Amino acid sequence: MKTVSPENPLRLAVWSGPRNLSTAFMRSWGNRDDTFVCDEPLYAHYLVKTGRPHPMAAEVIASQQQDWRKVTEWLTGPVPQGKAVFFQKHMSHHLLPEIGRDWLPLLTHVFLIRHPREVLPSLDAKFEQAALPDTGYAQQVEIFNHVRRQNGAISSVVDAGDLLRDPRGLLIRLCAVLGLPFQEAMLHWPAGRRESDGVWARHWYHAVEDSTGFQPYAPKLKPLPDHLRGLYDQCLPFYETLAGFRLQP
Repeated sequence: MKTVSPENPLRLAVWSGPRNLSTAFMRSWGNRDDTFVCDEPLYAHYLVKTGRPHPMAAEVIASQQQDWRKVTEWLTGPVPQGKAVFFQKHMSHHLLPEIGRDWLPLLTHVFLIRHPREVLPSLDAKFEQAALPDTGYAQQVEIFNHVRRQNGAISSVVDAGDLLRDPRGLLIRLCAVLGLPFQEAMLHWPAGRRESDGVWARHWYHAVEDSTGFQPYAPKLKPLPDHLRGLYDQCLPFYETLAGFRLQP
């Protein structure tokens, strides 16, 4: 494995679903001194093509490049600010079927998963009448399998529950797999918003803006609401597929 450097950068595509701790994960990587982060760069294209009634949809569309070809050209091009690591936070459902896949082998991929028992109540509180495509679970498996076929390798999978239970251990393990030195700065970050945050931060990011590190793991103890049980049953097999590959500290 070559040493990661500005001359030999690591372009890291992190594929998550909503409410998976993806923004806290982005904070962690954004606190490294060698990393540039971007926040859901395909979101505007997704909204334009699907017309989904997401909160702040008009503002999101106005804030980003809407042509997926231009977005992916940027994601695979020179790393901004001459950094050695280009951390790309993606929602897996933003990778619509019409978007070409030929750029994916040019990146290194990580899949951030979370048990649907913990995701769905949180998503339900923010997004009315979410369906399976809104959760990103099925799309994560599709992308994981595509990358595996193209690259002949199994991508790293990080479970949010494991990350909260042992953030240091899991981040050390992930950095080692990626050929990077672990940095203590990944465990703690200043509170507040970032310039790199999407315009949608004011709707979705209240908790992470107050945070200064990963919160201790706290299992969800309330019963799953009846109206989410069908969606839970749809999501669980996709989660379990990727959970079988997850990294251990």
